[in-house]
Amino acid sequence: MNVLELTRALIEIESITPNEREIGNFLFGQLDDLARRFDGHAERIPVEENRDNVFVCFGEPRVVLSTHMDTVPPFIPWREDEANIWGRGACDTKGIIAAMITAAVELLESGTRNFGMLFVVGEERNSAGALVAAKTPRGAKFLINGEPTENKLALGSKGALRYEVRARGKMAHSAYPELGESAIEKLLDALERIRKIPLPADPVLGPSTLNIGTLQGGRAPNVIPDEALAEIFVRVVGDVTELRRAIEAAAQPDAEAKEILFIPAVHLGSLEGFETTVVAYTTDIPAFAGAWGQPFLIGPGTIHVAHTKEERIPKSQLTAAVSLYRKLVEKLLRQT
Repeated sequence: MNVLELTRALIEIESITPNEREIGNFLFGQLDDLARRFDGHAERIPVEENRDNVFVCFGEPRVVLSTHMDTVPPFIPWREDEANIWGRGACDTKGIIAAMITAAVELLESGTRNFGMLFVVGEERNSAGALVAAKTPRGAKFLINGEPTENKLALGSKGALRYEVRARGKMAHSAYPELGESAIEKLLDALERIRKIPLPADPVLGPSTLNIGTLQGGRAPNVIPDEALAEIFVRVVGDVTELRRAIEAAAQPDAEAKEILFIPAVHLGSLEGFETTVVAYTTDIPAFAGAWGQPFLIGPGTIHVAHTKEERIPKSQLTAAVSLYRKLVEKLLRQT
């Protein structure tokens, strides 16, 4: 299959986290076939029951192409027009997988070796696959991580800091509010204070941003609510020590802020001959913790349509990505 055909085939396999078994089987079949054709080695790296990373190498894997195989919901089957392939995972990241595999075939046909490919599970939820991969390195010096960057090398990516903010009150009949304590009102007061916290900025990554992502609470319109919960997500750009203290202090005395997730921001390198950009989203790169070598971040498509009903990838960027990945692997191999 060419890069467009492979993209369509991958989109058609539903792989919403943690349902990666079918796409993992498909990809292992593809990589095992390449290993047989070009004297390589393909394997599954178990993560959880029915969830495996898949890996292939040809010689010593000094450079590894990697991205994730899972998607966010809902599943959207592929369709296309003259310019784009549409569907869930088109740019995040099934088109990227297709471009990497196609580039690998071209590299192998030209006689290039000493590289590999690693496709992981769980990036969209908790980086489970990358965390396991970090414990099972294969000696790589460079990791080319694929996410939609419009085919530009990312100079860095923001991190993530997620909290649950929970307030507790006392139920009462809404006709007699003085007999109760509204957990929702407490939560709203706490969130207002959190929203006013000055957020740090970075000269490369830009400002931190805060999103109140979910709100839950209450039992009925005529009941004073005894519980309320909000989930907040901060895209961070540097050290979070003071920010943690500020969030936890601002939640008091009306609520309690509990940290759920932290992924640090990362600064990445550039290479001569490649356009650069900066991205605000998080990736698997921090979870790899350098175990698979110096990371680079690049891929076709734009993040602005990922996770939406309009997800798509330009065919022109897909075909260009094949050449970019091939060029990047060759350039990095010369440095090993």
